[in-house]
Formats: sequence, structure tokens, C-alpha cells
Amino acid sequence: MFFRREKEVKLTFSDRLNAARNAGFTVDGSLVSRRGLGCTVTEGPDGLPVIDETGLLLHGKDLARLVHGGYQMFFVTRDGHKLAALADHLKALHAFTEDLTEALGGESMYNTGLGSTCTGHLYDRVKDRDHGAAKRPWE
Repeated sequence: MFFRREKEVKLTFSDRLNAARNAGFTVDGSLVSRRGLGCTVTEGPDGLPVIDETGLLLHGKDLARLVHGGYQMFFVTRDGHKLAALADHLKALHAFTEDLTEALGGESMYNTGLGSTCTGHLYDRVKDRDHGAAKRPWE
């Protein structure tokens, strides 16, 4: 009795989305939003939520994703319109993803905590990593 451990409660995907609602996020299907920012959340193979696309919400439901232009970051809509990402946008997007990850019961990773990351950019360290030994800069 005194040493009895309580059983661990396994939260379902819908329980985690309800926790996000309780934390102040709006959940509409797979779209989770708050204060003009949004993302798509899908259920992973292990039942945990996976944050897929994150970006700026335009006209209510059009999600403009963050891409790296080499010299500046942009929000790009599905039809190709670009909007320059300002420092305030990036700070708000970073806070949005951190708050949502915490509300969904996820784990905050150090590399995403450094700043805004985007899937539309090929980072130098991973270029040609899947094609055998990469060429060294002096070769």
C-alpha cells in the first residue's frame, strides 16, 4: 500500500490535442493555431503527435511555410507568394512551436531551441551525406 506505484497513464492522440486546446490553442482537424501562427499535427506510428508544417496563417487557413532564401527567411504560400519573415515573426514562431510541443507532451530538442529551422533548406553538413563519402572542400 505505502510502496504501491501508480500505473502510468498512456495518453492517446486525442487526449494530447485536448491538452493543446486547454493550453489556449485552436484545434481544427489537423490544423493547430494560435495568434496568427499554425501547424499541421498528425498522429505518429507510436500514437504521439508529430508537428509537420509550421508557419504563418494567411486568410484564416492558408499556411505559409518558412523557407530559407540563403540571405533571409521567407514565408511561402502554396501558390508561390513570398512574404519576408521579420524577427518578430521568427520569435513568435519559435515560441509557438515550443509552447505547442510542451502542451502536446513532447520533448524539446536543443537544436530546434537555437532558433528557427525550416525543412526547405539543405544545410551544408548534410549535403551528399546519403551518397557515400562526401567530397572535402580542398578536393
